[in-house]
Amino acid sequence: MREAHCSAVWRRARSRVTEVAFRRVHPGAGEGGPRDLPAVNVSWREAADYCAWLAAKTGEPVRLPSEAEWEYASRAGARTPFHTGIEIVPNEANFLYDEHGFRVGLGARTPAGTFAQNAFGLEGMHGNVCEWCADTWHPTYHGAPCDGSPWIGAETRRVIRGGAWDYLPRLLRSSWRDALPETTRRDNVGFRIVVA
Repeated sequence: MREAHCSAVWRRARSRVTEVAFRRVHPGAGEGGPRDLPAVNVSWREAADYCAWLAAKTGEPVRLPSEAEWEYASRAGARTPFHTGIEIVPNEANFLYDEHGFRVGLGARTPAGTFAQNAFGLEGMHGNVCEWCADTWHPTYHGAPCDGSPWIGAETRRVIRGGAWDYLPRLLRSSWRDALPETTRRDNVGFRIVVA
């Protein structure tokens, strides 16, 4: 059931929401960089507001992905830590340091389309910017919905996935997860939408 649900929602989520797209709702937002960079310094609440605005504008069910949907999409059928295999290298994702702490990356966001798509046709699932998910934070998966839907509880922190441009490779794994307060804005956190 979870796999069928997750695969159905990724019809239109090829890459993250860009600065130019996000500025349609929040005109003063963004870093002022190239239009095709992923939007950053976006709180979870602002990302959810953007989804509601786009849903009202298009008449389609636009939302943030659940944590289960995000991981399913990131793996794209792979059973390895990354959809690219056991390891990930700088020409496969945007990250700053190798596992020994040596700088190997660009040290900045990259535009959509810089790296190859995974087997589901999704770009940038590893690195560049972390992505907000709909779920509230739970330290384990014990009690999680078995259908892949968002797991909402009393916690005010929201899940982020994917790793970012200033991370180490181990923090880009498909299974990596963390959480931030939903009002947090960071230069390495953005979001991706799903239409389901």
